[in-house]
Amino acid sequence: MIYLVISSTLLVAGVITIYWLHSQSHLDIGVEPVAAPPAAPLISVCVPARNEENNIAACLEALRTQTYPNFEVIVVDDRSTDSTARIVAELAASVDSGRLLLLRGADLPKGWAGKPHALHQATRAAGGAWLCFVDADTVLAPHALASCWVRAEESGADLFTIMTHQVMGSFWERTVMPLVMTALSVGFPPRQVNDPHSPTAVANGQFMLIRRRVYEAIGGHARIRDQIVDDKALAEQVKRSGYRLILADGRRVARTRMYTSLPQMWEGWTKNIYLGLRDRPATLLLGAFGALLAVLAAVFLPLWPWLGLAWYRRGGGWMAEAVVVQAMALWGALLIARARAAQGMGIPRRYALTTPLGAAIFAAMMIASAWKVLSGRGVTWRGRTYRSV
Repeated sequence: MIYLVISSTLLVAGVITIYWLHSQSHLDIGVEPVAAPPAAPLISVCVPARNEENNIAACLEALRTQTYPNFEVIVVDDRSTDSTARIVAELAASVDSGRLLLLRGADLPKGWAGKPHALHQATRAAGGAWLCFVDADTVLAPHALASCWVRAEESGADLFTIMTHQVMGSFWERTVMPLVMTALSVGFPPRQVNDPHSPTAVANGQFMLIRRRVYEAIGGHARIRDQIVDDKALAEQVKRSGYRLILADGRRVARTRMYTSLPQMWEGWTKNIYLGLRDRPATLLLGAFGALLAVLAAVFLPLWPWLGLAWYRRGGGWMAEAVVVQAMALWGALLIARARAAQGMGIPRRYALTTPLGAAIFAAMMIASAWKVLSGRGVTWRGRTYRSV
């Protein structure tokens, strides 16, 4: 009987947990395509680029087709060792004079992280009343800049950021990325981010639009010079200073492919998790809980029905049958939730079946990041090593 009670308790707890995990990502504010305004302030689009030869051309070609009538593009070549600078220079020579500017990034000063320094240099050359930070792996629809600016004005945002459509082309992207995105929505629920009374703050560095006066009032990137995850740090500064932060659904106006392989995902996400745990040691407990859930999904859930079957073969009777049914019921609830999540992210629903594998990799990322924090080994990103301070 004790096994049946445990199984029943796990079923109830599991269903509640699955529902909770998959109910945090709702975005109340969306960006719909709109026509370009007839008159609008200058927007300075700042693009940091370090070894982005595979992405930068598509990013800039999309920017040059924007319907917004008044913008400039400033690309900072952050001391790339590939052909990034050459590609940007060729594009700059082929567009309207003054619309695209290439800056050669200076050496990284002591105490600065790479991306904040690149964006700091871009903003010093920018002349816009609004600053727009766009990552080199992000491609905007032609109406994106106009639509986001209109929505930012309508919502009274001082910092307006969007969740872009995440392009997932490979098996590993489709297996791991959906689970990571679900975890992010749990850690930073959009409704709390948009609530001015909640301290929760996060932004998506793939696209951020901020008023110039607000950026300068909070100290700009100089204020967060040592932060690798500069988007989150900037959002925190905006919200703490009493300005309005808005996180919106921008999947109809922008797309991003963050990583193309498992090694890239491992490097990128262990870096992000490490920094979250490093900056807030108390979140190590939350990270441990997340890793535990991932391990349970990866190891225990597949074993649960087999344990019930083994008990049945050893004379467990109807109680063993009930355990098998409960295990399969929880599996069904999880697969339905993950299939819906996959469909919402534009990938086949069958990838719900890879949940145990994806959860195992995610758990390994969490554990590796926690170890890097506790051991002081730090992380390497874009050829630069960052350690705990």
